[in-house]
Amino acid sequence: MSGTKPDILWAPHQVDRFVVCDSELSLYHVESTVNSELKAGSLRLSEDSAATLLSINSDTPYMKCVAWYLNYDPECLLAVGQANGRVVLTSLGQDHNSKFKDLIGKEFVPKHARQCNTLAWNPLDSNWLAAGLDKHRADFSVLIWDICSKYTPDIVPMEKVRLSAGETETTLLVTKPLYELGQNDACLSLCWLPRDQKLLLAGMHRNLAIFDLRNTSQKMFVNTKAVQGVTVDPYFHDRVASFYEGQVAIWDLRKFEKPVLTLTEQPKPLTKVAWCPTRTGLLATLTRDSNIIRLYDMQHTPTPIGDETEPTIIERSVQPCDNYIASFAWHPTSQNRMIVVTPNRTMSDFTVFERISLAWSPITSLMWACGRHLYECAEEENDNSLEKDIATKMRLRALSRYGLDTEQVWRNHILAGNDDPQLKSLWYTLHYILCIQYTEDMDQKSPGNKGSLVYAGIKSIVKSSLGMVESSRHNWSGLDKQTDIQNLNEERILALQLCGWIKKGTDIDVGPFLNSLVQEGEWERAAAVALFNLDIRRAIQILNEGASSEKGDLNLNVVAMALSGYTDEKNSLWREMCSTLRLQLNNPYLCVMFAFLTSETGSYDGVLYENKVAVRDRVAFACKFLSDTQLNRYIEKLTNEMKEAGNLEGILLTGLTKDGVDLMESYVDRTGDVQTASYCMLQGSPLDVLKDERVQYWIENYRNLLDAWRFWHKRAEFDIHRSKLDPSSKPLAQVFVSCNFCGKSISYSCSAVPHQGRGFSQYGVSGSPTKSKVTSCPGCRKPLPRCALCLINMGTPVSSCPGGSKSDEKVDLSKDKKLAQFNNWFTWCHNCRHGGHAGHMLSWFRDHAECPVSACTCKCMQLDTTGNLVPAETVQP
Repeated sequence: MSGTKPDILWAPHQVDRFVVCDSELSLYHVESTVNSELKAGSLRLSEDSAATLLSINSDTPYMKCVAWYLNYDPECLLAVGQANGRVVLTSLGQDHNSKFKDLIGKEFVPKHARQCNTLAWNPLDSNWLAAGLDKHRADFSVLIWDICSKYTPDIVPMEKVRLSAGETETTLLVTKPLYELGQNDACLSLCWLPRDQKLLLAGMHRNLAIFDLRNTSQKMFVNTKAVQGVTVDPYFHDRVASFYEGQVAIWDLRKFEKPVLTLTEQPKPLTKVAWCPTRTGLLATLTRDSNIIRLYDMQHTPTPIGDETEPTIIERSVQPCDNYIASFAWHPTSQNRMIVVTPNRTMSDFTVFERISLAWSPITSLMWACGRHLYECAEEENDNSLEKDIATKMRLRALSRYGLDTEQVWRNHILAGNDDPQLKSLWYTLHYILCIQYTEDMDQKSPGNKGSLVYAGIKSIVKSSLGMVESSRHNWSGLDKQTDIQNLNEERILALQLCGWIKKGTDIDVGPFLNSLVQEGEWERAAAVALFNLDIRRAIQILNEGASSEKGDLNLNVVAMALSGYTDEKNSLWREMCSTLRLQLNNPYLCVMFAFLTSETGSYDGVLYENKVAVRDRVAFACKFLSDTQLNRYIEKLTNEMKEAGNLEGILLTGLTKDGVDLMESYVDRTGDVQTASYCMLQGSPLDVLKDERVQYWIENYRNLLDAWRFWHKRAEFDIHRSKLDPSSKPLAQVFVSCNFCGKSISYSCSAVPHQGRGFSQYGVSGSPTKSKVTSCPGCRKPLPRCALCLINMGTPVSSCPGGSKSDEKVDLSKDKKLAQFNNWFTWCHNCRHGGHAGHMLSWFRDHAECPVSACTCKCMQLDTTGNLVPAETVQP
């Protein structure tokens, strides 16, 4: 290496030592400086490491290559290849082991002097050393020496054993190699193959050659220019890298005809390539006059299958230092650690940080991989302050069959956890819509008119009744007082029904609604509704009941006392105090009660714009007290607010129309809850709404979510639910059994022969043994395939298969009194085309991995990546 750039080597077994090879050998010791100061004379390698010079060896001039002895003993034995072809064994420091001290200074001399290009110790037999030399027409270029062989000084003439430094003792010379290979050729690089002690890979002048020392007359080779720097992947012994100028070739020794991969060519010639010894499939390359080391990650590279198969890699670059890099060396044990040296012998200790690969599972658990470590981010179970992610909420709701209760639609908000007032309002709205629609369908009084208004929402209902309503004065119940209330026409009654205040019928009575509120413990709301219906005595009674209940508030008695002193005199002290103090009440319903009592006739802003009061109660109040113009203006304004905010309570106003889809879009954009959006739009929506691209997008995304969670049963239930509410979504048949001879569908042929009077159930679908069986194609009358297990033609029900009463399959399939129809289905492997009855196949593959057909080695069940997956909803937490 005299006159060239320095090289660097880590000690194979002493992980804190390395050697810098230039005109001399310098041994360094690496120490950590994390908790200590830099010692005098030490060289800073990084922020937390420094190197101390231990020894220098200048006894081997004209160095061209160096290789560190791979065995533990002796520790600091190195082989040095010189410009004259000699290989010298030298040491760094004193070795007191008398067994190996005679090796120091031993020389291995070729017949003809020429440059030694490369050295390689055998990893299995530590005494074998391979040397690669330049070409000589009468000599071999690959010599394998045994460092423990006897000395042969008498063979070499004395003029050939002289060195420029002086005369050497002839007793330390070895001239007879153990093996000689590669005659009349040059060896530029070589390495031993770890899988066999006697296999050597050499980069010759124009080819890569694999020499087998058991038969040196034969070799396996491939012509290529990429013959420099051959190195074997330590984790995949059949993968080899080599380079030529600026191009790196990756070889697979099992398919040695050509490279399996050629890396991107670099603009400058390469000087070194090396596999990482601590990381699978990580290759580092260095080009001339560069401060960049390129890394190629091939750990996910598949085994080549076809001639044109080319694996994919991940390429990246790292910059260990600012100066040009002369050489680098991977640390033998520290993960992804390397040390680099510059032409002026400046060194740097550097760690290649791994790419962090993040993975977010469908169940919201976050994991990431860094090197050999796998980290999982888990939420603290006791931290209740954080709101659950919407994906977690939807998953829990799916497990509780949220949205699938079509009998009592309002109960779906309970399945959702009963903790979201918007969901509660939404499902009650849908419940009232469906109840009114069902009643209209049963009465058949107004086909099409009333039903369309029900789905259109209160906004459209109010518009349809403009100019048709007049007000009249009504008496208070329990007071000698009158108040102007709008006469309720058919549309306003329908609006009140959608709000839930009254039920379907001619009797306009809020009594049942009040009773339901009292049962649920909503005392303040019930009192407010009673007051809005001019029944102050009933309101006071409800407040007293609430104060005397177990969970009631005693302050309700004070509110009832305040109500009992109501007077309609404008200048009274009661009105003045209630107007001032009502805003201090915590409950919004108590607040609007006093706002209503103290407001002027026709001006009820204190009630209508109290946002903490439910939308349905405010709308019902507006339908009773506002004129047509005021009501239409208020509903229009409130609808726009609900749409902009994405508030589900606004579905009461928009209905299941395009405005409803716009509101739901705002809700999904705000929350991501495609589950509620899908079920809501499916609940009796008109078909033109279901055809909206946004609605279809929500539905498909929810289906994909269920599949990602492995809720396949839930997704199937959703599809069934969807097909009932939207018949156009029912998919066509996608899979059918066709005849192997005529290609016609067997099920289609069955339905096409009505004169025979046979349905599809007679062609192997029914489990009843009394049914007729058809074992031939109805189209061409050719026989159907036979089951690989029972050898009966397909089409024969499993229960009628003879001779199976004592078989394991028969016993296993007859646990139930009635066989499932699935047992008779046609099933087959798409790879080997063998199959039979589904019940027989399932029974077979419970205990076997291979195909049941003799001489077929197909692993049928292992070909399906999802075959062994278990639905998540069946896994116990």
